[in-house]
Amino acid sequence: MPNEKQTDFIISRLLENADINFFPNGSNVYEIQNALSTASKRGTNKTGFPEFTAVVKNFVIVIEDKAETRFQSKYLGENTLLMDENSIIHYAENGALHYALKIIQSSNFKKIIAFGCSGVDEKKMLIRPIFVSPNGYKIMQYEKNFLNFTEQNIDRYYSEKICGNKPIEQVELEDIISHSRELHEDLRNFGQLGDTEKPRIVSGILLALQDSDFSTEKLSDSNEKKSDGKKIYRAISDTLDKLEIEPSVKKNRLLAQFSLIENRPYLSQIDPQLGKSPLRFFAEYIDSNVITAIVNNSPEDVLGRFYSEFIRYSGGDGQSLGVVLTPRHIAELFCDLAQIKQTDKVFDPCCGTATFLIAAMNKMLQLAKNDDEKLSIKKNQLHGIELRDDMFSIATTNMILRGDGKSNLRCEDFLKIPAEDLQRENFTVGLMNPPYSQAKKKVTAHLSELKFISHLLDSLGENARCVVIVPQSTMVGKTSEDKSDKKYILENHTLEGVITLNPQTFYGIGTNPVIAVFTAHKPHDSKKLVKFVDFKNDGYEVFPHIGLLATKQAPDRKKFLLQCWHEGQSAPNNFIIRTEIKFDDEWLHSFYYFNEEIPTETDFENTMADYLSFEFNMIVHGRGYLFSNEKKNSVTEKNLPSLDSKIWKDFLIKDLFEISSGKCAQANRLEKMAN
Repeated sequence: MPNEKQTDFIISRLLENADINFFPNGSNVYEIQNALSTASKRGTNKTGFPEFTAVVKNFVIVIEDKAETRFQSKYLGENTLLMDENSIIHYAENGALHYALKIIQSSNFKKIIAFGCSGVDEKKMLIRPIFVSPNGYKIMQYEKNFLNFTEQNIDRYYSEKICGNKPIEQVELEDIISHSRELHEDLRNFGQLGDTEKPRIVSGILLALQDSDFSTEKLSDSNEKKSDGKKIYRAISDTLDKLEIEPSVKKNRLLAQFSLIENRPYLSQIDPQLGKSPLRFFAEYIDSNVITAIVNNSPEDVLGRFYSEFIRYSGGDGQSLGVVLTPRHIAELFCDLAQIKQTDKVFDPCCGTATFLIAAMNKMLQLAKNDDEKLSIKKNQLHGIELRDDMFSIATTNMILRGDGKSNLRCEDFLKIPAEDLQRENFTVGLMNPPYSQAKKKVTAHLSELKFISHLLDSLGENARCVVIVPQSTMVGKTSEDKSDKKYILENHTLEGVITLNPQTFYGIGTNPVIAVFTAHKPHDSKKLVKFVDFKNDGYEVFPHIGLLATKQAPDRKKFLLQCWHEGQSAPNNFIIRTEIKFDDEWLHSFYYFNEEIPTETDFENTMADYLSFEFNMIVHGRGYLFSNEKKNSVTEKNLPSLDSKIWKDFLIKDLFEISSGKCAQANRLEKMAN
């Protein structure tokens, strides 16, 4: 017989885990004590004793629990709890609501979250919150614990779940997408700009706006001889001078990317529809809608998001070039997996819009102990390489706007730089999202993801940590060239583990990614237990017209992943496997995972039903011979009964029925064939 004391113990432990200060069998708050003094469930006006109460900010939490889940609740209709004496006494949700209503009536607390809980198994515990106010009550979705009701999270829960407001991240992302879409259209319609030119205009104007001597008010001034394009270009140059961009060749290469601002006359001419030049219109829009988000050092890679939107709206030219921009939460996970410290020297050889470097910088600055360390991080400890000129200009701008004045970025071909030259830099952390699917032919075999990984590992310092994100196929190693690369990696470096990610991580791209973690210049020990994780259920979901966003489960799932990864916390094999590996294995969780659960009788019946459907389909299409060992018994289309024949109906009904009694002819035949 379930014991309610067990339930009390589980609930108290869950409250402690959430750092919620609770009081058992009543309350230590005078107003709540007073309200409960006449709150007996039996209506006797005597004292009522809820299992637990707590006060979190301006919310009261009141909890009633039962040992058996059948006493969780009693409803009259879908959203109405029965509030007769019997229901209040015997059912958890009904009792919790009773106490909440008493507190509302007799205290100044007007926001109550009443919990009905039941069960004696923590994993199967039912925890239902009910929001109660003077205006009535609202039945909420079940919770697994009380983490959403801590001081840090309860306001957010109230805003999003109870009031139905959008999450802050969703609002911010919708803002970015909306502004990206509008600016994309304006750049095309008023600027007649091509797809690769648009992000350079945005980057250039952002840099110009960093110059204290420049403002949008100075643009479209008919009394000045200098065009708007020349003014913006001059402001960009002045910004780079003040930031002491070195060497001069780098500054010149960067300025060359913004030359179209100066050299396109119609961008500086007054547009009758706008009443100003397109450049002034763009500059005012960017100043009011974009610059603030970046200056405030938002962790969101705003320029990267803009660039991603430009690519998406312009038909996805980036995909054909293998450009897959990394989501922010993945960049932050990279930093956690690499356990980045403020003393690290970070290198990204395919830096794109500098998402990884920005995430690393934010993490390192949080850990910095003083201003000198912060200055060193920005000036000396963040390095990147980018092949494409347009991406290079965006990455440099992005880093400059984040406060990295020096911006140690190079516009070069990473694979053509000798590894020994880069190794002299003694990078301690390597982060990379290489170009995808470039090795489809023999002549481009040198551009495979594994080639990028090998070259990065060779380029890092001794025992450097390396984290990369690549398609699953990279870890399979189908070709002989890939197998050779995997063998080389294990002979010279160590594979720490591979994490299979949410298939929607690169929403809209159609790539199933994995994260692989390595240690550089440490040959792989054949006895080493490598970690393989199935992290497809990461708590992120696709929201229509927006993209991938975190749900409330995302922080807990990431925390659990890191505990398993760094602290060795145990978990089921369907989440993490630790095993020895060989170079010709598929370095994926799915390759090593074996489902240890014994199939049930229902599983067998369902499998056999699927098989019978398959066999029937083959017979209908004249391939019945596949299921007969004797040629004379094969079924052909010529002697096949019509599809509506009673023979077929009897055949299916008889065999499907006989599965449950163990007399299935097909099952017996399969068993004989297997033997």
